[in-house]
Amino acid sequence: MFVLATIGASALYLLFVWLISAAAAAWLADRKGYGERTGLFFGLILSAVGFVIVLLLPARPGSTWKVEGALPNPGARRPLGVAGLAPATPDSESPDALGPALAAPEEAAGPSPSPGAPEASPSPGAPEASPSPEAPEPHAGDDAPA
Repeated sequence: MFVLATIGASALYLLFVWLISAAAAAWLADRKGYGERTGLFFGLILSAVGFVIVLLLPARPGSTWKVEGALPNPGARRPLGVAGLAPATPDSESPDALGPALAAPEEAAGPSPSPGAPEASPSPGAPEASPSPEAPEPHAGDDAPA
């Protein structure tokens, strides 16, 4: 009996090489500024040789390859205003740069209560603290649209 399904392991491996080289050539050509179609053409028609050809193509000016470099760097693509993932220094602009556990000693005004301890009640003759003007207290009708 003749069976058509026995193609062998080497044919399966060659199929994987063909598909992976086509996907890699498309990604690489897109990074170099030529578009995915150019990379797919070289990768599907010429297989692994097509990937090498795309690798040897010069990058176009303004392409991702020229701007970010050969390999993608996830830290380079962050929105404007978001700080990098570098370690914080004590002289940073942000007061929370070091975190609450690493606050400078001159900022601490005394022993801080433990997280489970109850807060100290004010003395009977002391005036009550007024709420800050930045956060007014909500009123009953605030959740209705204006």
